[in-house]
Amino acid sequence: MSYELIKKHYEKMADRVAAARKRFGRPLTLAEKNLVSHLDDLENQHWERGVAQLLLHPDRVAMQDATAQMAMLQFIQAGKKRVAVPSTIHCDHLIRAQTGAEEDIDRAIAENKEVYDFLGSAAEKYGIGFWKPGAGIIHQVVLENYAFPGGLIIGTDSHTPNGGGLGMLAIGVGGADAGEVMAGLPWEVLHPKLLGVKLTGSLRGWASAKDVILYLLGQLTTKGGTNKIVEYFGPGAETISATGKGTITNMGAELGATTSVFPYDAKMAAYLKITNRSDIAELAEANRALLRADPEVLANPENYYDQVVEINLSELEPHVVGPHSPDLARPISALAAEAKEKGYPREVKAALIGSCTNSSYEDIGRAAHIARQGLKAGLKAKGVFVVSPGSERIYHTMKRDGFLQTFEEMGGTVMANACGPCIGQWKREDVEKGEPNSIISSFNRNFKARNDANPETLSFLSSPELVTVMAFSGDLHFNPLTDALESADGTKVYFEAPQADELPSEGFAGGSEGLVEPPEDGEGVTVIVGAESERLQLLEPFPVWDGNDLEDLAVLLKVEGKCTTDHISPAGPWLRYRGHLDRISDNMFLGANNIFAETGKANDVLAKELNLTPSQVARRYKLKGVSSIVVGDENYGEGSSREHAAMSPRFLGIKVVITKSFARIHETNLKKQGVLPLTFADPADWAKIKQDDRVSVVGLSKLAPELPIDLVIHKAGGEEVRIQANHSMTDKQIDWFKAGSALNALTA
Repeated sequence: MSYELIKKHYEKMADRVAAARKRFGRPLTLAEKNLVSHLDDLENQHWERGVAQLLLHPDRVAMQDATAQMAMLQFIQAGKKRVAVPSTIHCDHLIRAQTGAEEDIDRAIAENKEVYDFLGSAAEKYGIGFWKPGAGIIHQVVLENYAFPGGLIIGTDSHTPNGGGLGMLAIGVGGADAGEVMAGLPWEVLHPKLLGVKLTGSLRGWASAKDVILYLLGQLTTKGGTNKIVEYFGPGAETISATGKGTITNMGAELGATTSVFPYDAKMAAYLKITNRSDIAELAEANRALLRADPEVLANPENYYDQVVEINLSELEPHVVGPHSPDLARPISALAAEAKEKGYPREVKAALIGSCTNSSYEDIGRAAHIARQGLKAGLKAKGVFVVSPGSERIYHTMKRDGFLQTFEEMGGTVMANACGPCIGQWKREDVEKGEPNSIISSFNRNFKARNDANPETLSFLSSPELVTVMAFSGDLHFNPLTDALESADGTKVYFEAPQADELPSEGFAGGSEGLVEPPEDGEGVTVIVGAESERLQLLEPFPVWDGNDLEDLAVLLKVEGKCTTDHISPAGPWLRYRGHLDRISDNMFLGANNIFAETGKANDVLAKELNLTPSQVARRYKLKGVSSIVVGDENYGEGSSREHAAMSPRFLGIKVVITKSFARIHETNLKKQGVLPLTFADPADWAKIKQDDRVSVVGLSKLAPELPIDLVIHKAGGEEVRIQANHSMTDKQIDWFKAGSALNALTA
């Protein structure tokens, strides 16, 4: 947003905050100030945390190239001539990390030409900024160029909350949400509860901003933030750099949080100024009181937040989390004993730093300080060492200040400014698939097989500096706070705690390289979609609900345990088909733990064939006119915002997903695509559904908000078992279901 638009926003925010204080009769938290300033209708909006559905007007939309394909295909169906809010597309997901930055980008441009042509032409036609391949990772680029205190952005990636490092509410959504906002409609979200995190003290030694969120994950788990905004405050918050704050809010996604946010302070002002936004910093400074919680809130936080957690940064130890889940946390001092006890492979085969979570100047500088110590002692990385810079601005500054050379000297490979191994775009050649091994990274997710498609890879997460020292040790049992390595001449090498400047003293060396601004008028531009393309497919509307109950649904699969969007719609090589719904649907549930079959398999109970792929079975059922139901466990759909995890089931005839509980974004995505998302009224009923059952959802003509739904389980022997399910659909969302999808309702 421009200076003038942000100035107008702060003027509106002041009026809205004053009106909200009067309406609620109390002081406001920072999150509440942001929400009320973006409400569609403050006067008539129902306001109740965890219950109300808020209608908001975001300031901006951001999309990465994997999810932008489906978002734009849906937006095109809306028939609009131009986006209603500032929007950008970032080409960061389709670049495979293989040999190095230059070669990988050239390869990606050649391999993904038709996708980039489609996205580039769509951006040009509809007035969207287009960041070319290699320009940087979406969240880093947004932080450097678009984020501002008090703003609201939605992005088609679950780590959009990275923008909370600059005091904005930045929220991950599905492509249908993005399409609606770009079409000018308000965005609907469940009114989040508020989790206040009070920070005291200051980080010391090896402890970093990454350890704040890793520690919090260990305390609260991956469900601890579901349908909540995490709001940080306290004197400790002001000691953390803006990019360190971004690291913390980025990984709030792993808590399941709607988003996370920090109050405006001097650290944010410094970052705005060094990224050529001094005018925005001055505006924010003039409106400082709007961009922080009210003093009464800070004095008595328990009265204003639904839950308060306190962390003394001075006592925080460096942490490592994993494997397979980001909430399996412990301090580095406890890792060796646990690794021995659980039999984790001791050798660290690969160490990877960077990503949208940890590729700031401060992150890279602290890692480089460790690298220089090791090089001085004659040490080299013992395994694969990979560096993924976050943006051109970061890359050029790293190069100027000697960091790249340092990493290369220790044996590292600098990859493109892209997501790469963090999302499975990694052509790994040092281990065979199925070979047990341990890796450690400064990324944000470590679900099984996420990084390298090898389910036997144990992936651990930590700070860039700790990952770098582990690259030197090659040993999961090594603790740099107490242990020494041995140089070639037998000398013991102890590492000093990492040190680095938060921001480059000479300023950043790069800027907005790779940005293609759209023309004023795109009317004459043709969006490029090849008629014979295997990667892009124009969408056809999903069928409208016929008004009848859903009778005799076949049980496609029943998931036990963790089932993330990576399990439902794997990435890696499947990213290739993100714009082709039919092709990508072949990956449906390939990672899901189906208790009736092998992992990633399903049984055709009609043909009595076992262990087919779930998509094969669903396609067979669909051809026979048989619809399906999927049974899930707790926090179903955790992880990425990818709406393909909802669109593929819808496309292949799955009408209902019933679980013990849902992750927020995935539940919304299911609603948007016309799939009925239900939860067991009694979680014990999960056990009652068997492979050869048929399930009917009855009484749908009376479907209404907060009204339970009845399911009838038809047993093979003729017995009928009736259970009850709940849903969280509003009147508007019920209209989506009846119309067949939110997009159908929009264009009706």
